[in-house]
Amino acid sequence: MSELSPSRQEARQDDAARLAVAVKEAGAVALKFYKSPLKKWTKGEGDSPVTEADIAANDILHAHLLRPGDGWLSEESENDPTRIGARRVWVVDPIDGTRAFIAEREDWTISAALVEEGRPTIAALFAPVTNEMFMATAGGGATRNDQPIAASDGADLDGAKLGGPKRILEWLAQRHPRLVPMPRIHSLALRIARVATGELDGAIAGGSGHDWDLAAADLLVHEAGGAITGLDGKPLIYNKPEPVHGMLVAAGRGRHAVLIDWVKQAA
Repeated sequence: MSELSPSRQEARQDDAARLAVAVKEAGAVALKFYKSPLKKWTKGEGDSPVTEADIAANDILHAHLLRPGDGWLSEESENDPTRIGARRVWVVDPIDGTRAFIAEREDWTISAALVEEGRPTIAALFAPVTNEMFMATAGGGATRNDQPIAASDGADLDGAKLGGPKRILEWLAQRHPRLVPMPRIHSLALRIARVATGELDGAIAGGSGHDWDLAAADLLVHEAGGAITGLDGKPLIYNKPEPVHGMLVAAGRGRHAVLIDWVKQAA
């Protein structure tokens, strides 16, 4: 994107400040339900779980973020028509990793990003249990708890720590015995964020990830010097009529193309 005018830069800083407050407050609300009796149900044709904590967090994010003219795309209100044709769209997952939340695990997050012209420009990811606050702005770098983060260097899969679907990791490990398959991270956004911090050298999403799972983590990885794309190597475009994506690969830029080539064979 082109360089921002002073007024646009000030507006972006204001959006980022509101976003940081919003995800922290949503996380605090979710924590009140964590490890407590929960009202929960399933949605859609599948068995995707929803809890009263998801809805409470969604309401907090909506109240803080939405402004006149903005679009809204949330896992808990995905059919909101305001997003179609909107220049600015807030893309949020009130709790990414609801199953982990219900199971009283630590690896769930609050994920939110501002998408403009199909790409995220501001992102926040908050992991309340571990108190990790990730932030990124387009062209401004990425941080965890206000400290800069960076994806790992290198192009070799030997010794690389990878997260992703068990079947694919096992296939890769058979061909790269020194590759290190890592335990599953239930929040897809957090899995990708671990690439941005260098704790994972690569992450694979098996398909059917949605905009709300990916937009914030995408910007985190990009601003940390990595990349996340489909198997075609192209950047993801958000706020399409169908906000769903196929198999994805995230890694530092040196390893990204190498990992895509191997995942294509495993897929």
